[in-house]
Amino acid sequence: MVKHIQALGGRSVVHVSTCKLMDLPKITDIRGNLTFIEQNIHIPFKIKRVYFLYDIPGGESRGGHAHKNLEQFIIAASGSFDVILDDGVKTKRHHLNRCYHGLYVPKMVWRELNNFSSGSVCLVLASEPFEEEDYIRSYSEFKKITNKPLLKQVI
Repeated sequence: MVKHIQALGGRSVVHVSTCKLMDLPKITDIRGNLTFIEQNIHIPFKIKRVYFLYDIPGGESRGGHAHKNLEQFIIAASGSFDVILDDGVKTKRHHLNRCYHGLYVPKMVWRELNNFSSGSVCLVLASEPFEEEDYIRSYSEFKKITNKPLLKQVI
């Protein structure tokens, strides 16, 4: 599912085009709808951690990092928000506002979440347990690791 391209110096690079908005099953019922997720069927990895972001004050952002190995599947369980993805060259914005759509984010993609609606809940499924060493929290360090010039292009 994810294409890796060799950059200068032999490093593996992931492009924002490999980040995919994916439909989840939606079972409609007059008593209420149901959506479910099964690992390796609806998402391309084994789920090792699940967490929620909620009660986010107006104007605040979350994320602002990349992961060396971890993959994520991000869902707007309630409300809406934007996910800005950056591979070091191109930037792409996704607006999430349906619980039956999710955004697959592979490793080595910078992500920022913002524009949270009131009462929104962000559900994140992760391929790995929390490991601080997996985080790249400095954008300049991210650029060094991906071995790309400090240029951005919005698509």
